[in-house]
Amino acid sequence: MHLFYTPDISEDFYTLTEDESKHCTRVLRLQLGDTVYLVDGRGCRYTAIIQDAHQKKCKLQVIDKQTDYGKLPYYVHIAVAPTKNMDRIEWFVEKAVEIGVSAITFLECEHSERKQLRLDRIEKIAVSAMKQSQKGFLPLLNELTPFERFIQTCIPQDTFIAHLEDDATKSIREYYKHDRQHCILIGPEGDFSQKEIAAAYALGIKPVTLGQSRLRTETAALVACHTLQVLHDIYAPL
Repeated sequence: MHLFYTPDISEDFYTLTEDESKHCTRVLRLQLGDTVYLVDGRGCRYTAIIQDAHQKKCKLQVIDKQTDYGKLPYYVHIAVAPTKNMDRIEWFVEKAVEIGVSAITFLECEHSERKQLRLDRIEKIAVSAMKQSQKGFLPLLNELTPFERFIQTCIPQDTFIAHLEDDATKSIREYYKHDRQHCILIGPEGDFSQKEIAAAYALGIKPVTLGQSRLRTETAALVACHTLQVLHDIYAPL
């Protein structure tokens, strides 16, 4: 299946961007009359026929529309402090989209090694992963947000903070509810500060452990994402 990202699609006819046109005609060598599929990142998948295989302006006619394509049966929000090495956080975004994630927020913490973020580059990686894994929803990607501001927006009973302190003894499984939207907070390599942990506790956010191993930030974030996917598969009603 040849899948193209078309976030601005609204009509029965659509022209691919120059980059997508080149990929369609030069790389994939698709021609007049061939079938392609388009996703808008909001759950709609369109079936389209190539009307003009132009290398810069490939024109398509939409013949079918499917809604809720690839919709996740659960909601998981990972809030993570970006790593100093962007390759590592970009790897997390790619793999989380492939597994299935609803939203990603990047946290600015006291011990953060990175204070700036290029969200446009991260979005390109997320789009590529969405297409590669044949999904119709692009997860919500939120800008770098101060930790204490972010936790004020959370639903405490559905939000959990993964840190390395001794009181983080319960696993996500012990709190998991299949009909709730879960948010997991993942700190920087230096962990959350005592002040940040106290602020989370004051709001009713509970600590969780991701296992006995000490994990890198991006690994911990991916483990949390995958754990919630597995828990849904186990506990969702048939």
